[in-house]
Amino acid sequence: MLNSLSPQPGAKKQKKRVGRGSGSTGKTSGKGHKGQRARSGGKVSPWFEGGQTTLKLRSPKRGFTSRNREKIDLVNVSDLNRFNDGDVVTDVELKAAGLAKGKNPIKILGNGDLEKALTVKAAAFSKGAIKKIEEKGGKADII
Repeated sequence: MLNSLSPQPGAKKQKKRVGRGSGSTGKTSGKGHKGQRARSGGKVSPWFEGGQTTLKLRSPKRGFTSRNREKIDLVNVSDLNRFNDGDVVTDVELKAAGLAKGKNPIKILGNGDLEKALTVKAAAFSKGAIKKIEEKGGKADII
């Protein structure tokens, strides 16, 4: 049954094989005379603009990005609620909890609410973060 299945007549059409002998659209096979596109493998890359200055080079350049910029991991105050009341939270605990990634210094930001009294030790704090930590009876220490 399955071995006798075949497509409907006219459903599959053979691709026209251009430039393969006589009777195949003849002479230049639809490629015109000479030039890059007449040759085998003669394709032009999609971003090539005929030799004019490319759009990337024509567009204005703005700003400056320093290669020596210090990268900082940011942690919000609301993320510190996962620690127990009275804990000392250092960069080691923050990395173990998955709040900070790796070798970058950590800055605590004041987004969200803190519900526990914690002693937090980090490289930097925002003013709002220090205020929220100290309001709950905690302490913010800069390492």
